[in-house]
Order: sequence, then C-alpha cells, then structure tokens
Amino acid sequence: MRAGGAPGARADRRRGRGPWRALARWTAAFTLTGVSVVLLCRVLDVDGVTPVPQLLAFLPWLLVPAAVAAALAALARWRTGLVWGAVVLAVTGWFCRPYGETAEPEGRAVAQLRVLTSNIEFGGATEELLSAVRRERPDLVFVQECDPGCAAALKERLGKRFPYRTLVEATGAEGSAILSRYPLKPGPGVDGTLGMPGAVAEVEGHSVRLQLAHPMPPVPGGVGLWRAELAELERWARVGSGQPTVLAGDFNASQDHAAFRRILDTGLRDSTRLAGGARTPTWPASTASGAPALGTQIDHVLVSRDFTARDARFLDLPHTDHRSLVVDLTLHTRETLHARQAPERG
Repeated sequence: MRAGGAPGARADRRRGRGPWRALARWTAAFTLTGVSVVLLCRVLDVDGVTPVPQLLAFLPWLLVPAAVAAALAALARWRTGLVWGAVVLAVTGWFCRPYGETAEPEGRAVAQLRVLTSNIEFGGATEELLSAVRRERPDLVFVQECDPGCAAALKERLGKRFPYRTLVEATGAEGSAILSRYPLKPGPGVDGTLGMPGAVAEVEGHSVRLQLAHPMPPVPGGVGLWRAELAELERWARVGSGQPTVLAGDFNASQDHAAFRRILDTGLRDSTRLAGGARTPTWPASTASGAPALGTQIDHVLVSRDFTARDARFLDLPHTDHRSLVVDLTLHTRETLHARQAPERG
C-alpha cells in the first residue's frame, strides 16, 4: 500500500470530510445560525428577546463573524455554507445603510442654532462638559445623568449664558437638564425611570418643541421596560408631528432597533445623516482614547422636517462612557398648502 493512509481517509480528504474540515463546517454553521437569527429579527422589524436586542445594536459588526464563517465554509469546501455566508453578508451590508428620509424643507430659513447632547455618566464628566460648552457655544444643551453636583454647576457657572433651563434634579443616572439661550415654556415631558424633561423654546418667534431622551437600556431582564419607554417617546413625537421638534439624548438604541425606527417613522430625522454622516459609534467610549474601537451610535439629535443640518461633530470627553454630539441646525418655515397652491396673479 502506498503512503497516504487508507483509501477511505484519502477519499474523505478529497471530499472535504477530514476532521479539521468537519470542525470548520460546524463552526461556520453555528456562527451563521446566530447571525441569521439576528438578521431575521431585523428583516421582520422586531427586536426579539435577549440577546437579540443587544446584538442588534452592533449589527454592522456582524459582518466580521459572517465573513469568518464564509471563509471557513470555503476552506471546508462546503458549498451550502459558502452560499449561506454570502447571503448573510449581503443582507447585513444592506441593513448597514442609513435609515430614514433626508428631504429638504420647502420654507425659507428663519434661524440657526447649535445643539449639544451629552451623557456625562453619573456627573463624572461635569467639568469636561462645562469646558465643551464654553468652547462649542451651543444654543441648546441636553444633559443626561446629571447628578446634583452637575445641576449645581450648571446653574452657577452657566446661568448667564443659559438663563432658561429645565432640570430633573436627582442622583445618579436619573438627573437630567435642558439648557437654552431661548425663552422656555413648560412642556409635558415623558414619564420614564430616568429623567426625561420637555419644554417649548421660542426661537426667533417660532415655537420649537424640545424633549430629552434617556430610556432605560435593553439589559437582560429589562428589554420590556426599554421597549415601553421608547414607545412613550414615539407617542410624544407622533402627537406633535406637525410642529418644529428637537428630540435629543441617549436613546440606548440604534437605527437597527425596531423601537427606534418607529420614532423616526413619525417624521423625525437623524441630524447626523442630514449632515452627511452616519453610523459613528458613540458608546462605549474609551476614557483613554475617546473614540470607541467597537461601538454603536445610540446618542442622537432627531429633528422634524422643519430643520436642515449643516454639520454634526462628535466630542470625546474624559470621564464618561459616551461621546457627545454637536449639531448645527437651520430652522425653516413651513410652506402651507394654501401658499403652494395659490395661483400666480397676472
């Protein structure tokens, strides 16, 4: 008998049935099954149960295990797995596209304003936030996880620049604040475990609804609460869909979550996409390097169709696990149906 083993073993190797190839096939199948379950929930427009909501937040990163699985299938000469992997990669890539519309307002520009939103992690980045506000000079500031020390600092050191404010003064993650250069009127806010105040700003003679977003995160055992609080934000957005609106904060959700897309479907648009960018990770931010190596965008500034966004920038603040977002907006008047249909006079 010639070297090379028994005839059956040589035949198995030729057919891709050697021990290592079998391991590669099983590993590819296991990986593709997990990614496919997450993708199926995305296709069906549902968030599913743990661990699907947590994985959906990082959907673009699923391209990595899907590509590895496809490579293993190729090495194992497993044609079914190779086709499966190619389909999974194509579907994942399709859903990596930015979600939502970007149509321009029809009315004339009446005001320009800069919005900053920042989760300062239990007040830990209060000093860094104060420096960012002095440097960026925003007109509206949305602060999440503003503890009593943060609230006191905002009043004392930013009181002159922002004479109008709405605060939920509480400990830990429950505190929050909206600061404004423009006069504020009370708004209904949204009930939640964490503070989510609301207000109405008078911007150059135009009323703009403001709402801070900070629903609970989708931790195991808390997905139902997370989904319910995002639904409350959706209801708030839907009720005032005919008015200029800014909804900003830490949503604990990305565009790959069905509950977040329902908020966008009320007519709101993500300002980072309007400014020409999308998919920039904001959490978890490394306190050492700032930008997260493996993260997801869960901090957003959503605006109604009355706004365009000229620029969107992300700030790396030490002592917080979130990146801050600064957006330059332009407010437009709404052209009425009567004005559009009015015949020209000759």
